[in-house]
Amino acid sequence: MADAKKPIAKTVAVKKEYVEPLNDFEKEVEETIDEPVIEKPKAKEKPAIKWEVKDRNYYLIGPAPLTYMMKSKHTAHSPLLWFDRETGEQKELRYATNQNSPLVSEQKGQATLGHIMFKDGTLFVPKEKQNLQKLLSLYHPSLNKVYKELDEQANAVDDLEEMEAELDALMAAKEMDIDQAEAILRVEIGSKVSKMSSKELKRDLMLFAKKNPHLFIELANDENVGLRNFAIKATEEGIIRLSQDQRTFHWGSNDRKLMTVPFDENPYSAMAAFFKTDEGVEIYRSIEKKM
Repeated sequence: MADAKKPIAKTVAVKKEYVEPLNDFEKEVEETIDEPVIEKPKAKEKPAIKWEVKDRNYYLIGPAPLTYMMKSKHTAHSPLLWFDRETGEQKELRYATNQNSPLVSEQKGQATLGHIMFKDGTLFVPKEKQNLQKLLSLYHPSLNKVYKELDEQANAVDDLEEMEAELDALMAAKEMDIDQAEAILRVEIGSKVSKMSSKELKRDLMLFAKKNPHLFIELANDENVGLRNFAIKATEEGIIRLSQDQRTFHWGSNDRKLMTVPFDENPYSAMAAFFKTDEGVEIYRSIEKKM
């Protein structure tokens, strides 16, 4: 039996496209140009809220009733919302005792609603009730308006500052001379100081420094207080005279006009400012000699 003839493979000529070789300059450019790398913008990470798990106390601002019910659920008639600055959305709030978050959007399943009750102006929330603590400390719109969270550390700082101010005021009062003491007390108790002995002045000055240290220090550093007191004493002794309408000061001896009180200004404060002028300095020296 004759062998079967094998098919003869046909060859097809492929026409090659001529590519002109690169010159030296084009090779250099091709080697130095890189494809630009486009970096995708990184998503902004939300700053972590520093939260300490601990017992917390809250108190009402101002006069406190025996019991006060704080709003604990959002309704159409009584909104309870928190504005999320990250998303720009208003989010509903709800205190549910069986949920981990006070945000309704983060609550799952059936919610068991709870009440928020202040008694005698205070509310203690144990560390186990994190959902209620976060509602009151982070989200509730009445925070720092109707109530505040008790901050022991901040209170300690305030107490320390108050104690230091009181100590500074008492030390200043102890070293203060009688004339300046009289000037400061005159602001506090008026013309009664003219009839007080030096011991009474010192005693009342120390009490004033202890009771209101910040005001005491402010008055002690105000040079106008002494000048105002000087003007009052000069008036009480008849060296100068204030008109009945409290608009002008005159010499007590010859009724010659000294100065006009600016409109709507305390006459003795105006006289204190006048003593600082060139003309007022001469009048001050003249009054001082007569006193």
